[in-house]
This record gives sequence, structure tokens and C-alpha cells, in this order.
Amino acid sequence: MFPLKTAFISPHLAGEAVALRLKLPLRLSCWLPKDILSLLLAIIGITVTSGVCYLTLGQAHPIFAYEDSYTAFRSKAEILTKAEIEQRELEEWNSRTNYKYRGQLISRPAKGVAHIKMTKWVNNRPVKINIVEINQKANSKLQIKPKTASEDVLNRRATIRNIAKTENSILAINGGYFKPQTGVPLGTLVIDKNVLTGPIYNRVALGINSDNTFSMDKSTIDITLKAKKLEIKADNINQPRMLSTYTLVYTEKWGKMSPPAPKYGIAIAIQDGKILEHGFGSVEIPKGGYAVVGPKQKLEPLLSAKNIKIDIKMSETFANSDHIIGGGPYLVKNGQMYVDIKEQKFGAINGKNPRTAIGYTENNELIIVTVDGREETSVGMTLWEISKLMKDLGCKYAMNLDGGGSSVIYVKGKIENTPAYREGIAISNAIVVNETSDETADTIANTGNNRYQ
Repeated sequence: MFPLKTAFISPHLAGEAVALRLKLPLRLSCWLPKDILSLLLAIIGITVTSGVCYLTLGQAHPIFAYEDSYTAFRSKAEILTKAEIEQRELEEWNSRTNYKYRGQLISRPAKGVAHIKMTKWVNNRPVKINIVEINQKANSKLQIKPKTASEDVLNRRATIRNIAKTENSILAINGGYFKPQTGVPLGTLVIDKNVLTGPIYNRVALGINSDNTFSMDKSTIDITLKAKKLEIKADNINQPRMLSTYTLVYTEKWGKMSPPAPKYGIAIAIQDGKILEHGFGSVEIPKGGYAVVGPKQKLEPLLSAKNIKIDIKMSETFANSDHIIGGGPYLVKNGQMYVDIKEQKFGAINGKNPRTAIGYTENNELIIVTVDGREETSVGMTLWEISKLMKDLGCKYAMNLDGGGSSVIYVKGKIENTPAYREGIAISNAIVVNETSDETADTIANTGNNRYQ
């Protein structure tokens, strides 16, 4: 309790009863006995003092605030929370990136996107670098995903400008590896949870998650063909054959016809759980269905099966990923430089070359880098040199993407680097950044976790 201060009471005369400095009618003060008068005045003083304290505390201390006023204030704060947090994040992030890249040329093609151009000297040789940092916490409308050159089939190629223009993208960079002869991606590619291609050599991949976070790990795939009392494992989907013993699945994204069956092999076309045809060469891939191609001895039990189902699962690391794109090798792993060229079965790609790399920070800010190379004004980087760069930029995880003639970066309608060809070579797939409307952003945020199909 707060102590009652004696400032409200004053002694009149020594030896006399204590009384409040209140003027009472003379008759009343004379009529009342001295002790009763003192007691009455003391009670009045305490009552007045208590009232003053209550009113003072009620106005000054939040504990005593009226509930209705507090509720109104809280409701107003909740309405502004999302916008205020996003704006505060944007302002703080702009300040951080301005300081991080002080002295460099910085542009901001959209809220939450920073584009930096610089020339860095590595071993006394110049390297021209483009860096893009993306912060979705500063702009929830930003959408990051892979995109193929064609919506219909995998064996197509296009320039990055043409890929970006189909969605009016703010930004686009070249994506993963592909087979030059056909354009089919080599390695994991998942878009909107639809598995287009599976991994090769279990190389590292980037997962773009539904909650605006990222994942990175070596990629694996589990494909099972199921029927009553029958389960058959397949090795990959929409990828070239590496061994005659492999069982491969091909969807209509591959094209009209499946590849021919291997020696002593068979190809089976399946639609709606039923076998349409089989043969020892190629089969037509049915619309909405798929073809299975592999050793006859392994697949023959499937010929008599009914109600065949296919189940495809990606690595547990990517369980929350809407999109996955493969690359390799690692550049940064758990905050440390890490380049596993041999483990991921990459050939002699460690010389100074044009490079494209992608990674993310502890706070899930995406970092994209392109490096020009093979020219006097920019000699390129080795994998270890770009590994150090990605670590220095703050990446917790980072990986290499397709490089060389494929390395190209497109920002707001302009090719910002200097590839060997003016527009860059035609590529199979890219990573694009779009800015969605409020309605689209809400739809994406509320989309459930569909099964891979």
C-alpha cells in the first residue's frame, strides 16, 4: 500500500488535538467535544485522500485503465500489426543493406529486393559481380519459384528474357543443369509440388517452402508402383537412363513417346490405374498417365495388376517445399565453406568460369550471385572463390547453379551481366521472382500441402 502522507493534516497548537484545515461552522465546532471533533475530521481526511488517490491512479496507471479503452487500443494495434511490421522490416533491412554494400551501386527494383553491381579484385584480377538480396519479410507479395522454358514439355529451351516475360517477372536467373541436345533438366525440379524431374547422383537442391523459408540438402526420391499385394520400386522420373537395370517413369512432360526399353526390357503405358499397352520398344505416353520402362523381369508382374497407383516422395528435408530446384556442388554448408565436387560427381568445372550461385542467410533472406568470366575485364571465379564470396555475404547455405554460357541475370527488363552471348544462351529452366497482388498472395499463403504427383 502507498503510505498516507501527513501533508494533508497539520497540528494547530502544541498539546491540542490534530485537525484538518477545514473551516467548520462556529456553532458546530463549539458544540462537538474536542475528541469527537478530531475523530470526525480524521475520518473525513482519510476519505478525501482515498478518493484523490483512486482518481489519480485510475488516470495514470495502466492497471487501473478502463477495460473498454484498453480493448479499443488493442484492436487498433492488431489491425496495423502486419503493415507496421512489414514497413519496419523494410526500413531496417534497407539500412542494413545500404551499410553492407556502402560504396557500391545499389538499386531497388521492388520492395524487399536489392540489386548490387560491383567489381571485386581476386588475386589481382578483376571480377564483375551482380548480387541480388531478397527479403520476403519486407514484402510478402514477393514470390520465388523455378520456371521451365515451356509449360507443356521439358525438351524446350528459351532465353531468360522470354522465360521472364511470360509472367512479367521482376527478376530471373538461370536455373539448374540440362541436357544441351534436348533441354531436359538434369536433376531435381519440382514446381507447385509437381515432380517434373528427379535427382541425379543425389546432388544438392534448394527447397522454396510454403512459409517463405528455404531448405537445402542432397536430394533423393522414392518412387513406388503399387497394386494389390505388389510393390515395385522405380529409380527416377523423366531422366535419361544411366544403367540398363534402372526402372524409369516418364510423364507427358517428357514428350509424346517414351524412350525405348533397354535390352531385355519392357515399356508399359498406364492411365487411371490401367495398362493401356506394353511393348519392347517405345510406347505412347497417355494424357494424364505415364509410362514405366525397365527390365522385363522386374516389371512383368505388373502386367496382370489392376488399379495401379504411383507414390512419389522427396527427401524429408523438402517435406514443406512447394518448389525444389537442383544444382551443385555445395558452396556453403551450415555457415562454412564446403565444396563437394567429387561427392556430387562433377567433372573439371573448378576453373575460373562465369558462375551463378544461390543461397540464404540465417534469417531466410535469399542471396543470388552471378559472376562474369572468360574476358579481360572479368576473369570469373573458381568454385572455392565463389564459395568464399557466398559465405562473406552471410549465407548459411549456398549452392552452385549451371554456369558458363548459361550464367545470366535479368532485372526489370534488362540483362544486367555480360554473358558470352548478348542475351545469354537458350536455357531449360530459370528461377524467377514475381510480385503478386494481395489476393494472389493470400491464395498462395492459404494453399494446403498437396501431395507430390
